[in-house]
Amino acid sequence: MKRIRIEQIRSGIGRPERQKRTLQALGLRKMHQVVEHDATPQILGMVNKVHHLVKCEEI
Repeated sequence: MKRIRIEQIRSGIGRPERQKRTLQALGLRKMHQVVEHDATPQILGMVNKVHHLVKCEEI
């Protein structure tokens, strides 16, 4: 299965609660923190919801 690397590049401060919780669900707590996940439809959907706050690249 493909893997993706997700880095938080913008802050969640001042964002709707739903977007903050999506960042938490992805495992992102700090700016410039990087996490790796399998590229499942659920993860890709979460990334799509906060695409303006994160940078995503395929590994």
